[in-house]
Amino acid sequence: MRYPDGGGLTAEERDRREQVRLAAADLIDAGASDREVTRRFRVTRMSANRWRRALASGGRQALVSKSPGGARCKLDASQLRALEAVLEAGPAACGWSDQCWTPARIGEVVRRRFGVDYTLAGLDLLLHRIGWSVQVPARKASERNEAQIAAWKDEQWPVIKRGRRSWAPGSALRTRQVRA
Repeated sequence: MRYPDGGGLTAEERDRREQVRLAAADLIDAGASDREVTRRFRVTRMSANRWRRALASGGRQALVSKSPGGARCKLDASQLRALEAVLEAGPAACGWSDQCWTPARIGEVVRRRFGVDYTLAGLDLLLHRIGWSVQVPARKASERNEAQIAAWKDEQWPVIKRGRRSWAPGSALRTRQVRA
């Protein structure tokens, strides 16, 4: 629910919560206390008190849902689909030699293709909106030889990790019993 629709609540959830607030307003108008509103709608007393104050200062209009929070996406739905297609095609299709999308590269594609600038944090949110996430690749040396590593673990590591000699003293200090 959180990332595909841009974060926050869905429209249905916002409508449901608005209906609860308006029903609570009816109860408040009828003279119910915050405690009664709390018990009836299973909300905190702070919420009931906030609704009472909003109703007193702005009327029922103050309890109506607002639009989803946060900034609106700079790309429309068709542009988001086009961006996803570009990302699916891979970085090589856009001229980069390796197969690694970085936030800077994605920002460059968005800037060139759609004429929109995003910060790196904004790109992260944009990627989550279309179902992608920033991932850090596991780094391994290109010269890594798994066979040599396995042989070293079998032959050299046991010599290095040899157990403690049982005949060696445990401490350099001689200890004596305390006399009472």
